[in-house]
Amino acid sequence: MTVVHPATAVIALGSNLGDREATLERAVAALDALPESSILAISSWHGTVALTVDGLDPEKPAYLNGVALLQTHLDPYSLLDAMRAIEAENGRERIERWGDRTLDLDLIAFDELEIDSDVLQVPHPRAHERDFVLAPWLEVQPDARLVTHGDVATLLAALQLGGAE
Repeated sequence: MTVVHPATAVIALGSNLGDREATLERAVAALDALPESSILAISSWHGTVALTVDGLDPEKPAYLNGVALLQTHLDPYSLLDAMRAIEAENGRERIERWGDRTLDLDLIAFDELEIDSDVLQVPHPRAHERDFVLAPWLEVQPDARLVTHGDVATLLAALQLGGAE
């Protein structure tokens, strides 16, 4: 299934194992090579402390995080499947929730679409709580807005004032 009009997908990328930058660059190239899709913008890479189920853990390998804007005719579920395949091609193993990983790709937003299924939640349910998503997103889309939560700049400012991750 394809989307008739191209949609803009916001994809968060992260890596804290192996050659992080090379892995992220491969992931961007793979996203850009998806059928009927092309990268519109990619943020710089932001170094961040690992976030685990128990909170921030400076003892874990640090992450590189960024955001890509992808124009696509793929529907959100097909895009999610493609993202999971890209993760697997880059050695991603789903062993532990929020564990170390070679590559993490999260679909943060898909135009103004809202999805709440067992397989996919858009917008991403925790994006508004994560400066490592909001800061790079704002870098590539200064007027970004997260459906149901508001302007990304306002969300990021509130996180930074509150000292959140």
